[in-house]
Amino acid sequence: MQVIQVQDNSKDLVLSTELPPFLVADLLQCPNLPTLPSVAINILNIARTDSPSVNDYANAIERDPALTMRIIALANSAFFSRTHLKVKACQEATARLGLDTTLAAVMSFSLLENKGVDAHYQHVWMRSIIASLAARHLAIHLCPDKTGPVFTAALLQDIGILALRATYPSESAALYAESPISHRQLSESEQQLFGCDHSQVGAWLAAKWGVPTPLAQRICDSHGDYNISTPDMLCIQLSGPIADAWLSSHPAQSLVSVIREFETQEGAHKISLRQLLENIQEQLPALADMLRMAAPPVQDNESLLAEAQQILFRQTLLLTARLDTQQAELASLRKRQEDLEERSRTDALTGLANRDWLEEQLQEHFVICQEQARIMSVVFIDLDHFKKLNDKYGHPKGDQVLKKFGKTLQSLIREGDLAGRWGGEEFVIILPEENAMAAQVFANRVAQRLEKTPMAYAELDPIHVTVSIGIACLDDGGFNSANELIDAADKCMYFIKRSGRGGIAVYGERGITNMPFQD
Repeated sequence: MQVIQVQDNSKDLVLSTELPPFLVADLLQCPNLPTLPSVAINILNIARTDSPSVNDYANAIERDPALTMRIIALANSAFFSRTHLKVKACQEATARLGLDTTLAAVMSFSLLENKGVDAHYQHVWMRSIIASLAARHLAIHLCPDKTGPVFTAALLQDIGILALRATYPSESAALYAESPISHRQLSESEQQLFGCDHSQVGAWLAAKWGVPTPLAQRICDSHGDYNISTPDMLCIQLSGPIADAWLSSHPAQSLVSVIREFETQEGAHKISLRQLLENIQEQLPALADMLRMAAPPVQDNESLLAEAQQILFRQTLLLTARLDTQQAELASLRKRQEDLEERSRTDALTGLANRDWLEEQLQEHFVICQEQARIMSVVFIDLDHFKKLNDKYGHPKGDQVLKKFGKTLQSLIREGDLAGRWGGEEFVIILPEENAMAAQVFANRVAQRLEKTPMAYAELDPIHVTVSIGIACLDDGGFNSANELIDAADKCMYFIKRSGRGGIAVYGERGITNMPFQD
């Protein structure tokens, strides 16, 4: 019952999805699998030789008079004839068609001899014929030296459907009855049902017949992702969607996806989609008649393209509107994220950096200074007698003082500095690239501003505050960590507090180095 020759080219194929063992076994045992007559097998054997010739093809074809007449008629058709001269011999016909197209014609004539009468079989072949015309037109513009192989592969790209129908008639009847689904959806359904799709089955079947491996490989890859790096493969892969659009019950809608593909493919701008459709319209009837197919559908290409462009325009407007909405939503999300990050770094009362952010930034600056031999100073400020101020005026008034002091610090620092609330009435300022002397100048400005500017009012009476300030600079002591640096500044601030408050101390001066940290 095995109908496929053992000697084949299938072992040389690179399948994107390997055929499951059960499927291979069932295909090999199928009595109704599409087969080729002896003349077609002879042509394939010639195609496998190193130097097949027109004479070799013609001699093999002439053994079948009916096939010979059909090859001659095809060569004289409007599709292939470029002159008014008619060929009369098989050798002339084969020379005009070319070896690849002759091979495709022989296989198509042979396979169509066994065609069924149902609409689906006719649809499969009509799609293949339209695809082959589209692929040939594309190849003329993108890879003219490979027009023949492209035409042949496009014509045979769906033979796997015939094999699956013959092997699994009940399962495939339900699957292929769903004609409205797209070809891509059909491939996905075949994957679920058979473990591979018809392009892999078709390539395997063609290779089993002895089709040259490059042709079988093109059939295998015909339904894959668009291969823009290989123009001949791209022509075949684009031909299927064009045929689907032509045969669709809503051709304009289907054509929109084809237009989008043309817009994204390099080199496709050289091709007029209008001319491509007109070429199919002009040559489809003759080719279908040669293959004894039912009358092909006729399209009004002018109206079809106009309607497709209108649909594309509406879709573009909708897409633009959706993109604008998404951009606005994304901007809003980013703003909210930035706000959240800002709040996570900010002291709620003063608007300055909070302690966590101060510590993180202090650590980062310390590492940079260590790695790049830079300097940095830290200023530690404590508001004097703040507890007494709260006891006298109340905590709300104390909060006003803290807020005002925060704004004062913010107005005095430069870009790149960082001021923050360390805790309670304590504040820290990080001054990158500043030595102790520059930090002391900054501290004096703070003290002078406080002397002139009240931090709050009790009814009409101004409330002035003084501060105790400690300064530590990286180049004034052998600090091994950011914590040691901040502790040194804190230590200086306590020195001022113990000395009467309202002053500035720099680490390393006036015997501060060995002073204890606590009051």
